[in-house]
Amino acid sequence: MDTMEVEQLIGWDSLLHEEEKMVRKSVRGFVKDRCMPRIVADYEAGRFATELIPELARLGLLGANLEGYGCAGMGSTAYGLACHELEACDSGLRSFVSVQTSLAMFAIRTFGSEAQKQKWLPEMAAGKAIGCFGLTEPEHGSDPGGMETRAVRTGAGWSVSGRKLWITNAQIAHVAIVWAKGPDGVIGFIVERDRSGFASGDIPHKLSMRASVTGALYLDEVKLGEDSRLPGAAGLKAPLSCLDNARFGVAFGVLGAARACLEQAIA
Repeated sequence: MDTMEVEQLIGWDSLLHEEEKMVRKSVRGFVKDRCMPRIVADYEAGRFATELIPELARLGLLGANLEGYGCAGMGSTAYGLACHELEACDSGLRSFVSVQTSLAMFAIRTFGSEAQKQKWLPEMAAGKAIGCFGLTEPEHGSDPGGMETRAVRTGAGWSVSGRKLWITNAQIAHVAIVWAKGPDGVIGFIVERDRSGFASGDIPHKLSMRASVTGALYLDEVKLGEDSRLPGAAGLKAPLSCLDNARFGVAFGVLGAARACLEQAIA
């Protein structure tokens, strides 16, 4: 039973539009030709294939379902099908696209100023700037309500200190979306890698997601201007809305992994 026969078993082809089928076909071809031949070696080496990023950009997968600013503007189902095909190869491949698109770029697109959108989104859509999403912390895991990272006022700007952990793309990101507790609740910042006091680190001895870049972020009194704050983000609902936005792509991806497991089991 091959992929097409498994999809007949799933029975969703009749629900898809032609554009969605085209996206699925193009991403499936990319995965078959460029990703599958190397994934075992990348996984065993604990390496993410950064050289594939420009190809992911050319397929329109970075910022895929966002409008304007160089983004493809494809429908949510088409984007979900792309995630489905990527994770049929490896979760790390889909995770990279999800974090770039559904977390980092979505946060800027939804909560950023026009200047921030113009500066970052075209570069991120082209794969020339990589983003990460700094929410999870070492002492609180997936409970962002316990956030310890703090942002304090310093005249016209901010000073941000704290730690983030399990951050996909941390070590390769040019820019981090960092969430911190401010005087009036949770606020978000765009933090560029070259800021003094900002650093990233590895997580050694991972047993899973080995072909994915996963690391830590360290912020030691990082000085940021008001132009680095996401002006539309107020309260914990802002980062949580980003996570909500990412979930359907994750769900499509998990089903891609399940499909691949079924195909391999039958073979």
